[in-house]
Amino acid sequence: MAFNLPSQHRALVLESIEAGFQLKSIPTPQLSEGSAIVRIEVSGALSYFREIYNGELRYSFPTPIVGGLSAIGHIVALGRDATVLQPGQLVFVDCVVRARDDPSALFLTAIYDGDSDASKKLMREVWRDGTLAEFVKVPLENCIPLDETRLCQGLGYSVQDLMYLSYLLVPYGGLRDIKLEPGETVVVSPATGGFGSAGVMVAIAMGARVIALGRNETKLAKLKEHVRRGTPGANIETVKLTGDERADTAAVAAFGKIDAALDLSPHSAAKSTHLKSVVNALRQNGRCSLMGVAEVIIPAWKVVGSNISFRGKLMYERDDILQFIKMLERGMFPKGKDFVTTKAFGLENWKEGFETAAEYIGVGQTVVFTP
Repeated sequence: MAFNLPSQHRALVLESIEAGFQLKSIPTPQLSEGSAIVRIEVSGALSYFREIYNGELRYSFPTPIVGGLSAIGHIVALGRDATVLQPGQLVFVDCVVRARDDPSALFLTAIYDGDSDASKKLMREVWRDGTLAEFVKVPLENCIPLDETRLCQGLGYSVQDLMYLSYLLVPYGGLRDIKLEPGETVVVSPATGGFGSAGVMVAIAMGARVIALGRNETKLAKLKEHVRRGTPGANIETVKLTGDERADTAAVAAFGKIDAALDLSPHSAAKSTHLKSVVNALRQNGRCSLMGVAEVIIPAWKVVGSNISFRGKLMYERDDILQFIKMLERGMFPKGKDFVTTKAFGLENWKEGFETAAEYIGVGQTVVFTP
């Protein structure tokens, strides 16, 4: 079940942190059972790719390595044990790889090798390379079918714009984990970054009322305008954070009972009091999804007295991806520039792409790479 693959293909290879990336011609990956070979159409980018691959963030991964994240492409070859996937099919290539005999052992392709010896071994010895290349070999279960006719012809999405999935899926995993219901009120904080603004769009698509928190009034206004333009009648409010815990709590609580919260605080928010303000505003039996990486302080008495529940969540589950794509294919998200405006770079322009990704952050904005 394979097309004729070239013996060599282009890939962006990190020989070492010190040496940096080089665009090289390397052997095309070979098919095996349990795998698929995908021809990459577009590969996603994180705003902090630069800091990951120059070693500043100290993410652990083996080298040499082909960099990358999730991607979208067409299947060109399949292992004999494939039963549903077909050559030529458009698929989302998920960057979350799990051990088949221990799903708790997981890593993020070409970014982070996980917390266990098992995940590190799996990345180092089996599924090392990422998607900043012309071809990639991935587990069958990491190929999620996309209805290309429906999405690209019927709804008018470009394949490049569909790469915004890699941002939208993360907050969807957290919101689904705390069982956000249509009509509920959810606070998203901080809401003006890449994942936070994506979280606002996802929560609106799920039928929730959103209270978006941030420190920049201009960005908050842009977020609100973007959401309401793409989804007329969207129930979104914004709160400018002041750093005064009590004042911020009052500003959030002014919108009535708060059912849930999604927090995506970065490392830089470790000294912020915004999460305490959000938790203080939650109703009795409120829920909070913690998806950030900041070491934050939570008001213990409020948590105990109001029976607040917390769920930590890394990324999402495979079932979350399948459900999200159903929503996308049913037309539950905006289209065109009301969905995303994408800046694309070739592999040879990776430096410019990384620099742009670091600055081009916010609602409906993403950077991608094309082989």
